[in-house]
Amino acid sequence: MPDKPFDLLIDNGLVLTLDDQDRRFNPGAVGISGDSIAWVGPRDAIPRTDSRKTMDARGGIVMPGLINLHTHAAMTLFRGLADDLPLMTWLEEHIFPAEAGLDAERVYWGALLACAEMIRSGTTCFCDMYLYTEAVARAARDSGMRAVVGEVLYDFPSPNYGPIEAGFAYTENLIETWRDDPLVSIAVEPHSPYLCAPDLLTRAAALAGDQGIPMVIHLAETQSEVARIEEKFGCTPVGHLDNLGVLTDYLIAPHCVVLSNGDRDLLASHGTKVAHNPHSNMKLASGVAPIPELLAAGVCVGLGTDGCASNNNLDLFAEMDTAAKLHKVHRLDPIAMDAPATLGMATRQGARALGLNTGSLAVDKRADLIIVDTAQPHLTPMYNPVSHLVYAAGGHDVTTTIVNGRVLMEDRRLTTIDEGEVMARVNEIARQLS
Repeated sequence: MPDKPFDLLIDNGLVLTLDDQDRRFNPGAVGISGDSIAWVGPRDAIPRTDSRKTMDARGGIVMPGLINLHTHAAMTLFRGLADDLPLMTWLEEHIFPAEAGLDAERVYWGALLACAEMIRSGTTCFCDMYLYTEAVARAARDSGMRAVVGEVLYDFPSPNYGPIEAGFAYTENLIETWRDDPLVSIAVEPHSPYLCAPDLLTRAAALAGDQGIPMVIHLAETQSEVARIEEKFGCTPVGHLDNLGVLTDYLIAPHCVVLSNGDRDLLASHGTKVAHNPHSNMKLASGVAPIPELLAAGVCVGLGTDGCASNNNLDLFAEMDTAAKLHKVHRLDPIAMDAPATLGMATRQGARALGLNTGSLAVDKRADLIIVDTAQPHLTPMYNPVSHLVYAAGGHDVTTTIVNGRVLMEDRRLTTIDEGEVMARVNEIARQLS
């Protein structure tokens, strides 16, 4: 039991711990001390200790914050820029040319806008791949969000660092600079098997392994990618990474849409994590990832939004709803993806993929949590709160977002970001880029 005052007590809520026992307390409470959860339980058992601040959840759902396992945060700058195009046309003819006009200042404001959007919709942590990553890291730190970020590496020169040798130097400097930060950490992030030579991939994997940090790579996103790799290397993209020794338990692979049964077994046997991005895969007509089969094989699958140029928002509640329904209709099976599994992808599985002490509400877990206002017509009545979170709630229902014990939004008001300034800056950048 706590022997000192809580820094923050969240009282009078339906507490969904999403822990191993799936404990629920209604009404319940959560006590926070410093950056961690100090107590969680029923309201009538709150320890007799003072609290420096008490927050009334007003009967809403108190739950772990959502974890966005795949983003390109600063692509908020390109929201709606090149819609309704095939992936490679979209990427090579529109996005890459637009990114040539970026710099660190522009990326900072685009990433900060993304942080505002994610905080507002209940996301407390994101895993990002983009350019000018130092600026993304600063935006995450300034907003108070938890983030795993990395600089995209590819064979051709980057608008940020130039040749690939400089890209590795830039990544190594990021690792050292942010090594001891409580919120921001670094991953090694080659773009994809089709834009990265084998020696680049093996070098990236070695760096991530030596540093004990994640490696992130787009993988098996489209049939054309699979065909390209099969023609060049005689195997699938997953098989290619396996042949290189790059398929590891510290690898996070966004997409994994076009997989053979053998690919699925390889991902499972190596403990590779997958980031599922249903909205982006639908919009770019990439296909439907075999997520139920991956989960059945024991693969850790988290949920991501991808970037705002291919989604076009960062609302993980919308992503959960789509993920659950997409797999039902794709298989003509109403139980192909149920609400608990879907919510788990956005919370516990995302935390597991990133190796974070978050994703559930338990003593000594980091205090990353949100409050969802359930006193709304579209959330009434509430027979099953988990089903409501997946099928009925939206990011706009989140009233409070807390990361590492710090309140980033209270009663829908951001406490760390001046939204007016951020939106004005991004609008000006958009005028300059167009």
